Amino acid sequence: MGPLHGLSGLRATGIPDSARPASTPAASKGTDFGALLERTLVEVNHLQHRADTAAEDLVAGKVDDVHDVMLAMTEADLSFKLMLEVRNKLVEAYQEVSRMQV
Repeated sequence: MGPLHGLSGLRATGIPDSARPASTPAASKGTDFGALLERTLVEVNHLQHRADTAAEDLVAGKVDDVHDVMLAMTEADLSFKLMLEVRNKLVEAYQEVSRMQV
């Protein structure tokens, strides 16, 4: 499992193949984007919990392989940073649209 494995199905448009319907009306595209964001947040949360569990297992002596623990922690960190950057871009876009309306 590589870093950001949850995003491996994304294409240049940022929409995973599984969420890409053959043809959808323009009104339903907002729900697809919302569902994509929700799935991404759930995946990032899962990676954070997995990294926490791996670190706890290492400290408790249940796991001897530090490499796997570091991989889980790095994967969770990168996923969180990516999610944070997407959030920042969404906030910037919202602020830009708000400025246009004034």
